[in-house]
Amino acid sequence: MVNLSTKQDIREALEMPYEEFQATIMKEALRVRKETTGDKLFTMAMLGYTNHCKNQCLYCGMRAGSKIPRYRIMPDEAIASAQNAKEMGLERIFLIAGEDKGYKFEDLLKMVSEMTDMGFQVSVAVGEFEEDKVLALRDAGVYEYVLKFEMSHEDTFNRLNPSTNFQKRMKAIEFIKNSGMKLASGNIVDYPGQTREELIDDIMLMKELDISWAPVIPYSPAKGTPLAEEGGRGSLELSCRQIAITRLLLPNARYTAQHPGPDMSKGVSDPEGNLMALNAGADTLFVDLLPAAQAQNFSVIDNRIVLGLDHAAKMAELAGMEIYKGKAE
Repeated sequence: MVNLSTKQDIREALEMPYEEFQATIMKEALRVRKETTGDKLFTMAMLGYTNHCKNQCLYCGMRAGSKIPRYRIMPDEAIASAQNAKEMGLERIFLIAGEDKGYKFEDLLKMVSEMTDMGFQVSVAVGEFEEDKVLALRDAGVYEYVLKFEMSHEDTFNRLNPSTNFQKRMKAIEFIKNSGMKLASGNIVDYPGQTREELIDDIMLMKELDISWAPVIPYSPAKGTPLAEEGGRGSLELSCRQIAITRLLLPNARYTAQHPGPDMSKGVSDPEGNLMALNAGADTLFVDLLPAAQAQNFSVIDNRIVLGLDHAAKMAELAGMEIYKGKAE
């Protein structure tokens, strides 16, 4: 039995030789995943309904001022996309967006309400809304609200996210957690300048928040962003270490397997990267509902390529898992 009860335990796990890590921590993470989820590969539809954003996060390709084609998908088109997902047998949908002040909140509520009425379990990642709007989303049917803390150290967060601040972000996260919705949150792994102590504190904060899902991937530089000038991509190995460690700390949470591999041109649906994450204890893949022309412009990171259900089925087979298209339990 692996014991990871202290920061020192986590530090030692992060620093042990990778082959030893695979044979101990990762092996235990896979055992725990099988025990808690039955080795299901959770598959959910994803729709990035607007790529407009008011924020100036130093690492995001959709930051305000970024020279990308912008778009907004209106409710009727989004609901038609959801119908396509329903025909695939998917029962969960993830609505994700930049913080777009030009997108009518009533339209977002309409999407959530109608998709809930269609039988979907709805997760949203829509940024920091006012408390009354968070409650309105809950009342419209949102099951899970995704708001990443990104970095657990206040000074680092405030430097990299100048359009908000750490105290405001954590207050919003706490409100979501107390609202009755599930809270999904997490960090960015191995961005330029991240210290080992910061990464350990990120992991501890995920455990403290008792999150339902960790949408965590290694740092991927977006061209033209200030942080991309400071350094290249994050370590896939380090990200896989975090997945395995966090799986042991939070065995019932879900973990994103949509990881890039060694070849960044293949995006986050690279079979090699996805399999690395699944073999570390991850269990969740997305099916992108966006048309290709818009998908390439939902550019939080470069080459954000997300494939369809066939890819998820292939990854389930390679990982020895059972593809699961139903609701979270």
